[in-house]
Amino acid sequence: MASKTENINYKLPSGFDIELLPGEKRLEQHLIDTIRRVFESYGFTPIETPAVERLEVLQAKGNQGDNIIYSITPLISEDRTEESSSDSRGLKFDQTVPLAAYIARHLNDLTFPFARYQMDMVFRGERAKKGRYRQFRQCDIDVVGRGSLSLLYDAQMPAIIAEIFSAVNIGKFLIRISNRKVLKGMFRSLGVQPEQIKSCVKIVDTLDKVGVEKVKKALAETGISLDKSDRIIEFLQINGSVDEVLGKLTAQGANLDNAEEFSQGIAELQQVIEGVRSLGVSSDCYCIDLSIARGLDYYTGTVYETTLLGYESLGSICSGGRYEELVGTFAGETMPGVGISIGLTRLMRQLLDAGILKPLSSTPAKVMVLNLQNHLMSTYLQVSQLLRASGINVVTEFSQQAIGKQFKRADRLGIPLCIVIGDDEYQAQTCRIKVLASGEQIDVPLDNLVEQIQKLI
Repeated sequence: MASKTENINYKLPSGFDIELLPGEKRLEQHLIDTIRRVFESYGFTPIETPAVERLEVLQAKGNQGDNIIYSITPLISEDRTEESSSDSRGLKFDQTVPLAAYIARHLNDLTFPFARYQMDMVFRGERAKKGRYRQFRQCDIDVVGRGSLSLLYDAQMPAIIAEIFSAVNIGKFLIRISNRKVLKGMFRSLGVQPEQIKSCVKIVDTLDKVGVEKVKKALAETGISLDKSDRIIEFLQINGSVDEVLGKLTAQGANLDNAEEFSQGIAELQQVIEGVRSLGVSSDCYCIDLSIARGLDYYTGTVYETTLLGYESLGSICSGGRYEELVGTFAGETMPGVGISIGLTRLMRQLLDAGILKPLSSTPAKVMVLNLQNHLMSTYLQVSQLLRASGINVVTEFSQQAIGKQFKRADRLGIPLCIVIGDDEYQAQTCRIKVLASGEQIDVPLDNLVEQIQKLI
């Protein structure tokens, strides 16, 4: 018997506690398959990028990764030299920046608009706490154009979000849509200085989390007067139906000075909303929310956040937006894009903790073939293969134990049906099927076994 090694700490590092029990992992796979099915129904194609990128890629103009990047430093032996600073590397903290580099690397091999999905692990060197991980899976889609990109791609994103969350059946949700040009245009019309706008956008994006007074205080600290701060808050709190909000925005735009960017944002928002309607998204699934800004600097137009109604404390369960310059930073040309992201690791854990989702059974098997007599093992294997050939997942019990123990193991694994073949059944070429949930036992000829199992599952 192996002895326990006392000196090895096998606990997971802080922020990397993403290990799942088998039933939870099967649930994750089910969610991934559902998300993939919706992505592919809109023509998105899969890609994968390395976990490691050059630091100069991860730190490229327009992103905010500098404070969360895990740099990669090899354990250098004495006979090796340090890598040059130009070859310094880090772990990717999202999928969008690596996508931009991917497109630049394969520019002449891709067809545009390029629509891809990606469901990889990303890494963030931020302070670990409940619900926030240093390694987690993101499920992303992005469409990138060459020179231009239709706003109908922006309209497609809420339709995709709605299909995914309807399919996974987690309850009512609300997709909140806005446009950064509307918000930034409002700031400009109020005379907010260009160098202040970036900070103001980030402050506004915290409104849901910190409340009005803290937002006002933060705006004041950037030099925004109380009068302007009040007008900004009043603007952010415009509400009503989609048409009512668009009407209020149009009326407000007519009375603003220097409103070119503001008016452009309204026009884009109207076009996106028209597309969302044409795609048949239910009107109770989306709204216009002017407080949605998104924190990352590279978003320039349409932005989205999705919340689960009744569970708003979970925060956004899917977010994203349009960016104009990120890919061009690498490719050297105009390549606008739009995308959304689901932080699947965090979301699934939250939904499990809230009881909205439950783990699946520990195994995908629907049948266990019990072992009553070792000399019948050849029959047990043949029956197991017969069922598998018909698309039925099977666990074969190799150890001959008391039948009660075998039933108990099947039950713990979440296997609903057990097949019992002893000497009498073998002689008669029959078997007994036990339905564990009800205790019902059904005797059937082996020739009819597949048909009967298919009816029961």
